[in-house]
Formats: sequence, C-alpha cells, structure tokens
Amino acid sequence: MEEILRAEHLRKTFKISAKQRKIERTEERCKVAVNDVSFSAYRGEVFGLLGPNGAGKTTTLRILSTLIGADSGDAIVCGCSVRKQPEEVRKHIGFMTSELKLESFFTPSYLFDFFSELHGVPKEKAMQRKQELFRKFGIDRFAEVKVGDLSTGMKQKASLVISIVQDPELIIFDEPTNGLDVLTAKVVTDFLIELKNMGKSIILSTHIFSLAEKICDRIGIIVDGNMIKEDTLAAITEKRSLEEEFFALYAQIKGENL
Repeated sequence: MEEILRAEHLRKTFKISAKQRKIERTEERCKVAVNDVSFSAYRGEVFGLLGPNGAGKTTTLRILSTLIGADSGDAIVCGCSVRKQPEEVRKHIGFMTSELKLESFFTPSYLFDFFSELHGVPKEKAMQRKQELFRKFGIDRFAEVKVGDLSTGMKQKASLVISIVQDPELIIFDEPTNGLDVLTAKVVTDFLIELKNMGKSIILSTHIFSLAEKICDRIGIIVDGNMIKEDTLAAITEKRSLEEEFFALYAQIKGENL
C-alpha cells in the first residue's frame, strides 16, 4: 500500500494560564497535548483517530493541516513536509472541523467561489463542482442566503462543501458529526462513505464508536496525547468490539476500572 501520510514523533505543548491552572488544580505551567505521536495512513483508506475529549486528536489534525506547528517531529503529507513545505501540503488537503465558523455576512455561493479561487480551481470546473455539491447537500436553495441566517445543520453542510472545493487528495475531518441532529449527521456520514467509495483518502477524528466501525479501515487510539494503539479495524476488533477494546485500553492506561 502507498503511504499518503506519515506522522513522525509529533509533540506539542501549550502554556497553561493561571486561571486554567486554578480550575484544573495543578501547578504545571505547560500541558503536553501531543506526545511523540507516530502513525501512517494509506491511499484510499479511512484512518480513524479515536479518543476522548482532550486526548490530543484536534491538536494532531491541526498539525497535519499546517494550522499550528509542532514543537518537534514532522509529518509527510502527499510527499511534502508540514514543517518545511506547509504551502505545498495545503494544495493537497481539505480540512474540516465542527469548530469552523463561516463568516455570517457572506453567502455559501460567495464563500465557495472565494475558496475555489483561493485554491486555484478553474472557474468552469468550480461552477460545475458547486452545482453538484450544492445539489447533493440541498444547499442550492440557500445558496444566496447569508450564513448567519442558515440553520445549524445547513451551516455544517456548507462548511463541509467549502472544505473540499479543490477536490483534494487527502481530506481531514475533525469530529464532522459533532453537535448535529441525526438527519444532518446521516447526510455527512453518507458523504464520508461516498468519498471512501470514490477512493479518497480520509483522516477522521471522532469519539463515536459506531461511526468509526462503520467507515474506518485503520484505527489509532489516542489517550492523554499518546498513541496507545494503531492497527487495522479488523485486528483491533478481532476479539471484542471497538468500544470494549477502547475502554479496556483506557482502563489499563489510567489504572481505573470502567
């Protein structure tokens, strides 16, 4: 199999404010968000990064997407280094997070055109792609409505579509169904499956076991910034369900009975 991404010993720390130290009842001035994380993902597969809130999933994906820099380590994405060639990496990836907030004053149509031009997509191709994606997600009826006036679900659909305007080789999704109603979550999940069937490479962070089991080929389990297991879904779930395996590993790491 051909590697499309290889993360090598990624580490990232953040300073903890005095207020946050008081809340967390700690004297530590820095928090290790990602600690020596390494893993590989391959073309045409869905790699699921599974872990609880605060485990380091989002930080890892932001490093891979060149939104933040690692303190040490590197990642090779589509043959380019996120440390040395961030602009080249951005040409090959799409990134979507549930925290992405589109400017409320603009319309989905304007934002799609803006990001298409930003990525250098030819106008004719951009127009065709916009029509296809807007129709698929039911955005066409709201194309000229300001984002601020859209429902939460429609905002999420618009964010999803805009994140893939350039038809990227690798698509990175950070909790794509987080906070969505069941109908909108199904639309997003079905689209992830469609992308997979098209042979797209996807990195997906989630804490939803059913979603991971439904679409992932490989799984990386991350706890407290550490990658504690990485393997195919089939290997991880050989003896028990993904949920059971996760909690067994979590209890082992934490020394707790769950």
